[in-house]
This record gives sequence, structure tokens and C-alpha cells, in this order.
Amino acid sequence: MLFRSLEDVPEPFASALDEVAVIVEPYAQGRPLYGLYQGHPVTTGTAPSLSMPPRITIYMHPMVDHFRYPDELRHQVRVTVLHELGHHMGLGEERLDELGYA
Repeated sequence: MLFRSLEDVPEPFASALDEVAVIVEPYAQGRPLYGLYQGHPVTTGTAPSLSMPPRITIYMHPMVDHFRYPDELRHQVRVTVLHELGHHMGLGEERLDELGYA
């Protein structure tokens, strides 16, 4: 499902996807999240030497619970990954909303 959701990712998101690990977990601890970006956005410069590589965690169960049809679920996974990639690229919530990734 994750890989099919990410077919034909537009630039510059496709290039950013090469820089970030994507991990799938069943649930977020204590919060109903679809996804979470952890890392240093590329706009902040070089990450500290001991920091973990950037990663996006996709939480499947909130999405599976909210989107019952495969096409809707696939679309939401794609939007969530692009939203979190946007954070890696330094984009804020307002800009992500304008792009349709909120």
C-alpha cells in the first residue's frame, strides 16, 4: 500500500524522499496521528553530527480506521507522506495546505 501510494511523487518531493527513511507503525503513542516527521529540515543547514537521520513515521491504524475504501486510504497515505516530506523541506502548515497536503 505504501509504495503504490508513492508512485509518481512530484519534484521536489521525489528527491526529498531519497533523503528520508519512511517507517510504518501501527499507532502513535498517546496521539491519533497519521504521520510524524523527525529530523532537521534541510532549510536549517547541516544536522548535528550525533543526530539521527531524518525519518517519517506513518501510523496506519488511524488511517485504516478513518478511510475504509482502498483508494481513499491510498490517497491519504500519499498526502500524509507528502505532508511530512514538506516539513523535511522546511515548508510550514500554511504552504502545505495551499499545495493540498494538509
